[in-house]
Amino acid sequence: MPISLRPFRRITGLLLVLAAAATLAGCQVPFVTDTSRMNPDVFVQETAPVFYVPPYQDPPTNQPPPMPGGIPHKRQLYPSDFHQTYGLPVSNPVHRTMYDVIRDEGHTLPAIPLSRVDARYLRQEVDYRTAETPGTIVVDTKSRYLYFVQPGGKAIRYGVGLGRAGFAWHGRGVIQRKAKWPRWTPSDEMVARQPELRQFAASEGGADPGLNNPLGARALYIFQDGRDTLYRVHGTPDWQSVGKATSSGCVRMLNQDVIDLFDRVPSGTPIVVI
Repeated sequence: MPISLRPFRRITGLLLVLAAAATLAGCQVPFVTDTSRMNPDVFVQETAPVFYVPPYQDPPTNQPPPMPGGIPHKRQLYPSDFHQTYGLPVSNPVHRTMYDVIRDEGHTLPAIPLSRVDARYLRQEVDYRTAETPGTIVVDTKSRYLYFVQPGGKAIRYGVGLGRAGFAWHGRGVIQRKAKWPRWTPSDEMVARQPELRQFAASEGGADPGLNNPLGARALYIFQDGRDTLYRVHGTPDWQSVGKATSSGCVRMLNQDVIDLFDRVPSGTPIVVI
């Protein structure tokens, strides 16, 4: 038995009449509440998967790569938008400013890729209860932090890289010398362990200052009882070593951090390595 379409036509006609009446009365009839998904560009932006480049590589250009099928992304997230540890966007604009490109003494330090540094090791003011007087540097080798003690139970905390087991120095000393863009000369013991370093020995004049110098942008020289301990608090071009035990005993900092610390501490500053 054929189905009559008359009831459906009547209902459709009634709906059209009601819609027209509502429009004349100044109301908005919400047949379509979101037209953004009618725009293919917006739709692709909202539904496309996040694009990831291989580890330890930045995007080759500022232009995002195409999606499969040739549809371009308007803006996708890159690994530099995420913390390695927590997988969250780097939302602290202060850290972005702290670790941005620095032009200093004729050298240009590149920005630190924040997504590849554990957020715990980024510079910050923290609560810190200690018997050490304000103005003291405390290096906690277990947690791999350097604290610059402040009044009122506070400290400025920096992440550091430390020496491998067997080469680390502990004790009390003072920062007796400071240097900007220092030359680096390996000790005789280091040359004996790593003969390839002989080209930088004292007889050869040491390694020139610069972006690839192992001491980085600044060096603070630790003395004890008036004698050079041969250990330093210094910058490093190897930002990945911060938070790790990879050096031959010195306290490594991100170059941007060691510049900040250098400007805060005078010669004679006490230092405790625990």
